[in-house]
Amino acid sequence: MEIVFPEHWSQTRVTVVGDVMLDRYWSGATERLSPEAPVPVVNVQDVEDRCGGAANVALNIAALSAQVECIGLIGEDEHGAQLANLLATHNIAHQLMRTKKSTTTKLRVIGQQQQLVRLDFENLFSAADSSSLQSALTHSLRHADAMVVSDYAKGALHHVDQFITLARNQHIPIIVDPKGKDYKRYHGATILTPNLKEFEMIVGSCVNDAARIERAHQLITQLNLEAILVTLGAEGMLLVHANAPALTIPAHSHEVFDVTGAGDTVVAVLAAALGAGLSLDEAVPL
Repeated sequence: MEIVFPEHWSQTRVTVVGDVMLDRYWSGATERLSPEAPVPVVNVQDVEDRCGGAANVALNIAALSAQVECIGLIGEDEHGAQLANLLATHNIAHQLMRTKKSTTTKLRVIGQQQQLVRLDFENLFSAADSSSLQSALTHSLRHADAMVVSDYAKGALHHVDQFITLARNQHIPIIVDPKGKDYKRYHGATILTPNLKEFEMIVGSCVNDAARIERAHQLITQLNLEAILVTLGAEGMLLVHANAPALTIPAHSHEVFDVTGAGDTVVAVLAAALGAGLSLDEAVPL
């Protein structure tokens, strides 16, 4: 299959709404065990902050030279201010609504290029917090060619059904990176992009592609979707349409130390491509 990138990514406008977070990395040398417990001692030599969650999706879209606006919830804290600063540094338009909750933050401690531990700092956002996003989203979607729903189950998407309705009214593709066991809340989206574990948590264990395709068709009908894209790790991806043959896309494996954000990248490229006018069969191989 020939893969063709759109010529004018820069004219594509994507709105990303969902759970934004700050990814913080402490990295250093690990040369001994602690005398206090059988754990490695990391001599921290580098501290790096990155955009995480929905903010990382926005960053990926911007890296493709498409226009993007990121909408989400943060706290009135240093982590939220740093996340907003990171988006601004990358010239990403954003509307991050401040709440009394803390900004979702994931701290990873890295020793000798290996992740040793991850510490999560979070307070789930409420339905009232989520409702504060609707006005910003309504305005953003007036100028959008596609919408990404980036769900990490942190509470920003209590009203995701209303957000999907807003985008459907604008007749634009809706790409959902789902989370949890209640997929009914994504009813009416264009495409869902679960990984295999997430997919089987909803439809049950599948012994082969034929079973995956059958279960995907059932889910597409139940949720009024156009398609489901199941990411299969080293096996590649499986695209199941509502009314077209399924498409299997192989993966090209590389050895890496950290797979953080792999799903975000899939969603970002898919959204930019669909927003630029490509079909699903053209967009997914990208």
